[in-house]
Amino acid sequence: MNYRIALIRGDGIGPEIVNETVKVIDKVGEKFGHTFEYIDVLLGGCATDTVGKSYPDGTAELCKSCHAVLLGAVGGPKWGSNKPAEQRPETALLAIRKDLELYANLRPAALRPALAAACPLKKETAEGGIDLLMVRELTGGIYFGKREKYQTEERGLEATDLMAYSEMEIERIGRKAFEMARLRRKKVSSVDKANVLETSRLWRSVMHRLAKEYPDVDYEDVLVDNCAMQLVRDPGQFDVVVTENMFGDILSDEASMITGSIGLLPSASMGDGAPALYEPIHGSAPDIAGQDRANPIATILSAAMMFRYSFQLPAEADVIEAAVDKALADGWRTADIAKAGERVIGTRQMGQIIQENI
Repeated sequence: MNYRIALIRGDGIGPEIVNETVKVIDKVGEKFGHTFEYIDVLLGGCATDTVGKSYPDGTAELCKSCHAVLLGAVGGPKWGSNKPAEQRPETALLAIRKDLELYANLRPAALRPALAAACPLKKETAEGGIDLLMVRELTGGIYFGKREKYQTEERGLEATDLMAYSEMEIERIGRKAFEMARLRRKKVSSVDKANVLETSRLWRSVMHRLAKEYPDVDYEDVLVDNCAMQLVRDPGQFDVVVTENMFGDILSDEASMITGSIGLLPSASMGDGAPALYEPIHGSAPDIAGQDRANPIATILSAAMMFRYSFQLPAEADVIEAAVDKALADGWRTADIAKAGERVIGTRQMGQIIQENI
């Protein structure tokens, strides 16, 4: 079968890591008999430099014509807060997620066996294994709520950000979490702040209703502050963790660090109809752009997620993940994950080694 993939190479190290990932995808195609058509899509700071805005007209339509979207990284100080909103890369990211209706962000946090020593937690905790999936609601909550600034007589300038969630928004992200759990170890931990927030009380009531539809999946409620503590005390207790937008933003970053390096972690943003978007969780690292120093593994593993979830090709996904694990087990390291005395290789060589392991 032929698959059409939109490539958003982006800024900084984005083009380098996407290039290596495309080579891995093509290698998988050779092995399994698939072909791929790549459509380059301009988005981010590079789009601002080229056409004057970070989210060019027609971007969403171009992506919708594809089976999946692969993004490298966007952003950098060059297009910081001094720029108008339409020229900032983060504006483009929010816009593409909204236009493609990508309401679910999936972030696996797995400790690769060869890098167990890099885990910052206690040795016995790391040896217990870490393999969890953060499912974050991506298009609602306080990040998309009404914002206001107004002057008060006694307190000076005051600002508000509205956190709002509907039953529909909660149900669709909750259902996504239960479906993901059925593909894994069949446990869902729903994170909220129901002892304080009205939105969380609604969240919890909807999740309880959904849990009755999935009797084969274990379910628990976890307060967000307790979840933050448990992630560093015993992350092995979690399988699928589902939560709202802001809590998920914070907790997924915490979960990523307990695996030892954000240079290894992929993500997917998904909806119900439009193509899903796959990207590494790390930034554009403009300080090392063009120097053959970036770690391409997170983007390559994002492609593995693309095969698993968008193309429904789990065997191909397994092969990519095994190729990455073999490269790491053989001692190959980019600078971000290397310890003293370990051999350090560049972006292109790491990509080449993983290709050869396919």
